[in-house]
Amino acid sequence: MNSKFGYLIAIVLLLVAPFVIYPVFLMKLLCFALFACAFNLILGYGGLLSFGHAAFFGGAAYVTGHALKVWNLPTELGILIGAGGACILGLAIGLLAIRRQGIYFAMITLAMAQMVYFLFISADFTGGENGLQGVPRGTALGLVDLQDNINMYYFVLVVFALGYFLVARTVNSPFGQVLGAIRDNEDRATSLGYDVDRYKLLAFVLSATLAGLAGATKTVVFQLASLTDAHWHMSGEVVLMTLLGGLGTIVGPAVGAGVIITLQNYLASGPLGAWVPVVLGVIFVICVLAFRRGIVGELREMMRKSF
Repeated sequence: MNSKFGYLIAIVLLLVAPFVIYPVFLMKLLCFALFACAFNLILGYGGLLSFGHAAFFGGAAYVTGHALKVWNLPTELGILIGAGGACILGLAIGLLAIRRQGIYFAMITLAMAQMVYFLFISADFTGGENGLQGVPRGTALGLVDLQDNINMYYFVLVVFALGYFLVARTVNSPFGQVLGAIRDNEDRATSLGYDVDRYKLLAFVLSATLAGLAGATKTVVFQLASLTDAHWHMSGEVVLMTLLGGLGTIVGPAVGAGVIITLQNYLASGPLGAWVPVVLGVIFVICVLAFRRGIVGELREMMRKSF
């Protein structure tokens, strides 16, 4: 009941938020919250540490930008094509990466992501270092003008809600339970007859697809796809968001993304503008040393001890 009440409050706040807070900032927050939730699916519930998720986020951003700007496709179709491209890329990288575990898995994903990054630098359709600029927002369902920030916000909110629901449904399904068993003890899961590689691959592809959905939506919001979206720094940021919010919690990564994006936006315009990476690094160290459960994890533990 408490959980349902909390979700109800969150929904109400999200619905009224664009009338109080700058909508573009909120849209950025929602896109990165979805990105973090997608990443948490494999790290928090699958035990797979990927350093290459920027490839899916940035790859979908470029594909969607090209589909909307050059092919003049409807906005919804452009976003779906971008997410589909991330799905295919996730399948290709996943088939190779899941053959290894631990640090070797992480290094394979990082290496593959760097290959994708350098492809984006040299490819003609990406615009090189200038990126894809002037991507049209278009309309939703051919009726709602997405150039209006309020309309665009509610469109992004729907995309985030669908992605979040899919993550929550996956985690609480039999598939999610098996994924957790693999995370806790892979050898035992294998001995019970589960095809471990197949489960890990499915989780990896789903995570990549949702990360692509976040990247594609971000391109529509800012009308821009850039190399920053595919840089390895982006992979590091999503790790920080997930750990800060609460690894292995459904809502934690969204909270972590909110904290990081808020700090980046408001500190950048202040006296600490040049020190934002340092501030984020200090926060990461403190989180790892003192709050290993993350914000949501620590709050849950406090509530558990209180009651």
